[in-house]
This record gives sequence, C-alpha cells and structure tokens, in this order.
Amino acid sequence: MIFRQLYDAPSSTYTYLLADEKSREAILIDPVFEQSQRDLALLQELGLTLKIVADTHAHADHITSAWLLKQKTGCTIALSADAGAVNVDMLLQHGDTFGVQGITLEARATPGHTNGCTSFVLADHSMVFTGDALLIRGCGRSDFQQGNAGRLYHSITEQLFTLPEDCAVYPAHDYNGRTRSSVLEEKIHNPRVGGGANEKDFVHYMNAMQLPHPKKIEEALPNNLRSGMPENGKLPEEPTWAELRVTFAGVSEVEPEWVVQHQREVTILDVREADELGESTLGSISTLTIPLSQLRERMAEVPRDKPVVTLCRSGKRSSIAITILKGAGYDKVANIHGGLLHWQEA
Repeated sequence: MIFRQLYDAPSSTYTYLLADEKSREAILIDPVFEQSQRDLALLQELGLTLKIVADTHAHADHITSAWLLKQKTGCTIALSADAGAVNVDMLLQHGDTFGVQGITLEARATPGHTNGCTSFVLADHSMVFTGDALLIRGCGRSDFQQGNAGRLYHSITEQLFTLPEDCAVYPAHDYNGRTRSSVLEEKIHNPRVGGGANEKDFVHYMNAMQLPHPKKIEEALPNNLRSGMPENGKLPEEPTWAELRVTFAGVSEVEPEWVVQHQREVTILDVREADELGESTLGSISTLTIPLSQLRERMAEVPRDKPVVTLCRSGKRSSIAITILKGAGYDKVANIHGGLLHWQEA
C-alpha cells in the first residue's frame, strides 16, 4: 500500500493518502480546502486515480476539499450519515466497509466530539484513522457541536481501545508535531482516558476544560455541512493566462508545447550560464538570457508587460528563478517543465 501523511500547518490537520500499488486507486482522508492543489499534484506525480474522499466528521477548524476534489477528479464523497451534510455520495453507517481495489476500510461510529464522528479502520486492523475522537495523548473536545463527554468515553474505550494493541493510531490533528501513536500507548499514557481512567474521571476532566472556540468555526461548519462546497456553488478562481500545473514541490509549470503556441505572448527567460548556451537552443524562438547568478542584479531587464516563463537545462535552476521573480513582484511566472531536456523530447 502507498501511504502518505500530509500536514496543513494553519489548522494542524493531517490528511492521509492511501493507495493500492497495483490498481493505483486512491483514498484521501480529511483533505483541507487550501491544500487541494498540493494533493492533486501528489496524485498526479504518483500516477494515482482518486476514487474516494472520506471525512471523519464535519470539522470546525478547517474547510474540507471534498467537493472541490470531486469536481476536479469525479471521486466519491464519503461521510457519516449522522453528520447531516449534503453533497455526500456515500452515507456511512457504523460497520459499513468501503474502499478501492486492494484497500478496504471499516467505518466505526465514534461520536462524542460530534454526532457524526467516524473512525476508519484498515481491514487488517493495522491502522486506524481516528479523526478527532482520539488524538495522540488527548482527544477531541466535547463542549460544542453535539459534544458529549460520556459518549466520547464509550466511543474510545469500546470502539478504539478494543482494536489490537499494536494498531497504529493516526489522528486528524496534532498540535505538537507528533505523527502517530498506537492503541497500547494511548491505553497506558493518554492523560484523559488512559491509565485506568473511568468514565467519571474522563467526564470531569473534559468538563473542566475551558477553551476558546476554533477561530474558523463560523466559516468552517456551514461549508463542511455542504461537503466543502462554497456558498455560491462555484469553483475558486484559478490563473487563466496559461495552462498551469503546480507540482507537489509547489512549482508552477507549463509544458513546452504551450510555450511554442504562445511564444509571442510571454517572455522566455533562459537562466543558463554563458558557457552552456551553445549546447542546445530553442531554434528560432526568441529568448531573454540572464544567468541565474546575475538575475537579482539584472531584474530591471525582465519585462513586466508579459508573463515570464523560465528555462534552463533540466528545469531545476529555472524553478529557483521563479522564486526570485515572485520576490520582485512578478505574479505571472511559470517554469518550463523539464527544461531543455524535456523540450527536446517533446
């Protein structure tokens, strides 16, 4: 199985990618709206087809990208029926199984943080994705959004702590940089529900907590009850000046074919050093040559009336040129994918 744990720093949210190596079909768990470009780039670079987006619950601290990813890929949206959200294709009930070819998940209802909280257990019980029900040395809050401390205690102890002790615990959030735990660790060391704590201990602990509501709750909840669809029902605006592709590394790229077709509408900036220029060229296509080592000092030579696409031998140095250009206020910039090497192949 292909497995990736991805992170959104502003909301401290983990998104999980699970994919089968043979079928190349993928599942995303708890994706974040602002990270959709990153997630789509990773899927493309790994040669995966997104089939299912599954949220563990209707989050209060970030907006899911489930609806957006469905518009981009045609994937199916899965969420607990008890979440009360719309635009959901697969309404999960406790005990349901779902997945893609080669990967099966079991939905276990784990309410208490919200009514619709669901944990996803891998078929062989080696992994559990606990959402906000069980965190690493903690658990989700129970003081708003249908929260109930007693109910959460039973969810954790009866649905999660009954899994094999070596089952890896992957939560939806961690605020201290911790990435995974295990059922055994949490049974022993969790300060709220582990170490022999009973329901009374847990409920009193949770009721004594006084925390401010999440900053984005008023924006996140209404959107998440639409599976992340904006109120106007429209996709967010994207750059239209080029057929851009953003890599998992965050680099905006265009293909050589696009550059050939639009060569008069852009400035092609060649950032190779002088001793490289005779190795290969773009033929009759006009370029502006400024070595990367001189770009900051010669920025005034780069026109601002057209978008700028950057070029080097392999596309590596020219991707750094994009960063330099953006820092100087150029907003319509992109790297030519693969540089001259890919250009010649294309």
